Amino acid sequence: MSAAVTEEARPATPPPAVRDPAERRARASQSFWSAVVGVPAIFSVLRLGVEAGGELQTTLLLVANVGTVNLLAGFLTTAARLLSTGLVATFALGAVLRVSVERMPATVRRPLLARWVDVTPAWFAVASFLLALITWQLLYLPLLVPAFVAAFQLTPARLHERRIPRLLILAGLLVGYAWLLAPTLVDAARQREWLAVALLAAPPLLALWITGPLPGAVIRPLASITEAAVLATLVWAALPVISTPVLPLTVTTVESAPGVTEDIRGHVVTTDDVSMVLLQDRGGVRYVPTDQVRAQVLCPGEEELPRHRLRIHDFHVDDSLLEGLGRRVRPVHRIDAACRAVG
Repeated sequence: MSAAVTEEARPATPPPAVRDPAERRARASQSFWSAVVGVPAIFSVLRLGVEAGGELQTTLLLVANVGTVNLLAGFLTTAARLLSTGLVATFALGAVLRVSVERMPATVRRPLLARWVDVTPAWFAVASFLLALITWQLLYLPLLVPAFVAAFQLTPARLHERRIPRLLILAGLLVGYAWLLAPTLVDAARQREWLAVALLAAPPLLALWITGPLPGAVIRPLASITEAAVLATLVWAALPVISTPVLPLTVTTVESAPGVTEDIRGHVVTTDDVSMVLLQDRGGVRYVPTDQVRAQVLCPGEEELPRHRLRIHDFHVDDSLLEGLGRRVRPVHRIDAACRAVG
């Protein structure tokens, strides 16, 4: 009898709580914006530590002299390409996964990228593609075509409801794309730059079949693979961004004694009436009296040197639209002999 009373008095185990859709949307929104804001801040701090050579005192010197505005400007000019790449990949893959999951039972857990797409305003997605448009190298710019089609689910059927006009529109778009890039494709084939040929020719064809939906059997494993792949790609691409200097690279000519000069290659940290502080390219900090400085030239970094001999209508494929327009306003000057000699 006592066992029966005890059994009746024992409270029933409450059913597992079911998360409200609004709560899940709020959690996804919080995680998305935390990543967008937190990743640039972390990268900025890491860049100072890497540029200081891992030395604490040198890092503190850079922190004290590199202002927040300069650090933000340096990050935007060098890492905007990485940030826009992550956002574009998130929106493209998330939209494909979202339209695929919508055809599955409601009990299926939505992938993280699909949830991020749900909580992202359309204007932010468009702004991300515009940022990629002006910061990506021209060689990789055609990849924005399938990414944009996937992110906004622009299927061929949305071009026109009738088949013949739809085919004519597609043909016109492909002809215009071919007219724009035909000379570059010919030059790439002559130079045996097959990777460049694939990057320029394949994206428009890929855009025709990238919108989805995907088969239900591959959604869950593909979601995990794509999330890990996006993270791994960003980490791999972040390494050169973290190691890119935030200070200008110069060669400073110093006259330490009458008739005795020395060229110092490094980054200018700060300058005042007493001394100029240089972070030497080969490590270490050097304080040079200001009255001993005789000349100073600005040198390009290795990442600024072109790697291909291809152009798209007078724009070099290694340049972004922003860089190409800038070079038209201020043409690239010849590299100073001091940069070659010291480098």
